[in-house]
Amino acid sequence: MDKSSLLHQQTTLGLYLRDPEHNAPPTEMDPVRAQVYRDLVFANLSSLLSGTFPVLVKVLGDERWRSLVRIFLRDYRARTPKFGEIAQEFVEFLAAGPQALSNGSWPPFMVELAHYEWVEMALQQSDAEPLVAGDAALLMDRPLQVSPLAWPLAYAWPVQRVGPDCQPDVVPAQPTLLLVRRAEDWGVKFSELSPLAWRLLQRIGEFPELTGREQLQGLAVEAGMVGDLAFLEGGLALLRQMHGEGVVGVG
Repeated sequence: MDKSSLLHQQTTLGLYLRDPEHNAPPTEMDPVRAQVYRDLVFANLSSLLSGTFPVLVKVLGDERWRSLVRIFLRDYRARTPKFGEIAQEFVEFLAAGPQALSNGSWPPFMVELAHYEWVEMALQQSDAEPLVAGDAALLMDRPLQVSPLAWPLAYAWPVQRVGPDCQPDVVPAQPTLLLVRRAEDWGVKFSELSPLAWRLLQRIGEFPELTGREQLQGLAVEAGMVGDLAFLEGGLALLRQMHGEGVVGVG
């Protein structure tokens, strides 16, 4: 077989595996064998993704989940050959809002739920090193840093509560603010954040040169609490708590 014939056969097979409803297998290939390949590719992809998005699978149900995986396989061109990164590309695919998902039959919280579920896997697989916390006594006097294994996240939907029995259809008035972190035992822990705690973590990332005291003073300005000693004391207590959890360290 010459190169052009081989390329044609490979292209034809690829189109068939991605979208068997609209593409036939190569004429030179046994249809039964082609169907085996088709079913294996789909089953492997579905199994790979369902392990990362178990809540989404339950919310959608088997039929819609299979339909979603089929759309992803048909329309998306992955940039990575690594199985562990396919879930991230699946989230990016959903976030891009493909035309095939614009008919309104999908849950409005689907993209955020998928991201929320992916975060757990991403942190478990992260190669980032835990933060060297430093001396807690220096929290106010030294620049701060947030651990690369602690992610403050904001969602429009209450993704941590979504499930088969909780499927909101109206965006809440207040966002859902979460801290997701990998603990020393490699377990991933989720906790809700107050708006001020979430903003404090954001500020540390935005202004890494500021000391803890300067961060709290800047946060007080934003919150309209300038000169409020109780606010600063509460902020210091929060920093100490996050320092003890390995979320915040002294630079």
